[in-house]
Amino acid sequence: MASNAGNLRHTLLRLQHRDLSMREELAQDGSLYHGYHPRMEAVHRDNANELREIIKQVGWPNEQLVGRDGAEAAWLIAQHAISEPGFMRTCCELLDREVAAGRVPAWQFAYIYDRVRVSEGLPQRYGTQFEVTPDGPRLCSTEDPESVNARRLSVGLGTVAEHLVRLQGGPYPTAEQYQARKAEEKAWRIKVGWIGADDA
Repeated sequence: MASNAGNLRHTLLRLQHRDLSMREELAQDGSLYHGYHPRMEAVHRDNANELREIIKQVGWPNEQLVGRDGAEAAWLIAQHAISEPGFMRTCCELLDREVAAGRVPAWQFAYIYDRVRVSEGLPQRYGTQFEVTPDGPRLCSTEDPESVNARRLSVGLGTVAEHLVRLQGGPYPTAEQYQARKAEEKAWRIKVGWIGADDA
């Protein structure tokens, strides 16, 4: 069993490396920042397929099974499975249970829960999702924003203001670029099934 767990950990770390390497490659030529690049989406889909098979074999690959780095790699793969709403929702449910059992840190559930909510066009809970606007980074719609920092702290995250500082630096889109990006994003979310054509 230990050997199998070690193999799973190495698989997850390999998938994570593939994701981050593609991101870095696309960032180098600037194409990462112009919509969801097809090559990035292909990596995310392939990684999601491999994670799906791992889950079928062993359930969620938590820290007890694949170590802290392996479990974090599994979370990153799930967090980036944005082309597959059903799978991402399943991962969110699994992470919720793993957090309750103390087998993964709560911030992992917070991030994926918020990403699912924002993808569905709904307010997030933990304030983990931001967007870049012509005026700089901005927190996406959040339920009960007055208490969002308390919720962030409860899952091991810093305040919204602290995170916004790390996101500063630009370049920021023009108003026209921002509106075009929002329209493209809406069309993509309809295409993959996050929202219906009349939902946003």
